[in-house]
Amino acid sequence: MEETKQTDGKILKALKKIKAGIGLVPDLGMILGSGLGELVDEFEDAFSISFGDIPNFPVSSVKGHRGELVIGRFRSKTVAALSGRVHYYEGYSMQEVTFPVRVMAGLGIKKLIVTNAGGAVNESFAPGDIIILEDHINMMGSNPLRGSSSFTDMTSAYDPSMVRIAEESAGKAGVAVKKGVYLAMSGPSYETPHEIKMARLVGADIVGMSTVPEVIVANMLGVKVLGLSVITNMGAGILKTPLNHEEVIEVTRKISVKFRSLVREIAANL
Repeated sequence: MEETKQTDGKILKALKKIKAGIGLVPDLGMILGSGLGELVDEFEDAFSISFGDIPNFPVSSVKGHRGELVIGRFRSKTVAALSGRVHYYEGYSMQEVTFPVRVMAGLGIKKLIVTNAGGAVNESFAPGDIIILEDHINMMGSNPLRGSSSFTDMTSAYDPSMVRIAEESAGKAGVAVKKGVYLAMSGPSYETPHEIKMARLVGADIVGMSTVPEVIVANMLGVKVLGLSVITNMGAGILKTPLNHEEVIEVTRKISVKFRSLVREIAANL
């Protein structure tokens, strides 16, 4: 109970700092993962603040993550977007990793688009593919609701109506998409070939090191979620080439035009 009060106090301090700079109430949130944060450059009437300037906000140390909260108008919506995110593998607690989601919910968002860069487990996927998430598997070894009695239903962790809108938007934008299940591990080491085989056996199509904690907390808070993964590499053992983060950033850079086109259309139709 005491920890909950402390968290609530930290959220209020963060909200006070952010609200002092904005006159907008966002209804849509975005978490823009590795190499995808440049979408915020398209926001109009934008207010930007570095993570480090927000009280109690965690700061990312990972290349490809700007580390800014940007609030502005985008495709007729008022959007609060995280250009970059923090990860469990950086040494943060699950509560710290999901703190930005709690803050965005406090700002007023009702819907959240979560994006990430992931590795393909499904061999029919290829680098450059965009995947709409249908479900996830949590193998990170922890849960952001641990220590509470929030027995949150995760039957529709990724809102079916938002998935449908994303599919329809992809058609309008002329962007090919696929659907799949995301499996999260803690990282920062990439998965072994046998871990990729295990992921395939339990029904995963994609592996990554983020997203799941944020989605769990969003569902607990009553925020509807859409998940989008950009495939940046094939999982370990599928090809014989070693994996590296520079490859992740390069693929997301190449696909950024297509990704932006899709998110623009989704935002317009939500």
